[in-house]
Amino acid sequence: MPETTLADLAHEVRSKNAGPFWVTIELFMRDAEGYRIAADLVNERVIAELYRVEEKSVRLFRIPALDVVKISFPRPVSQGSLRDRDVHAGQHHVPLARLPIAGRRGEVS
Repeated sequence: MPETTLADLAHEVRSKNAGPFWVTIELFMRDAEGYRIAADLVNERVIAELYRVEEKSVRLFRIPALDVVKISFPRPVSQGSLRDRDVHAGQHHVPLARLPIAGRRGEVS
């Protein structure tokens, strides 16, 4: 069985622009247990490694009352520039959504 990923535990994982120079990714977890796993797993170092940004530039917001983890970091290139391949930042969430949950295999119902 394949490993369980953050996307498997989430109701929705999405990314979007937070202005022309920042990206925001939101993890809307299904329940408090999924939120706890996401909040424990996702930190500045994980995001820095996944998205090749400086760890100190990552902004992380944990919102337990809503079972949401929100992450913001500088875009690798500014929105609309010649090298921008995702003008709306709508695909930036994919590496985080695919992040495996250690020790879990196919446990999602």
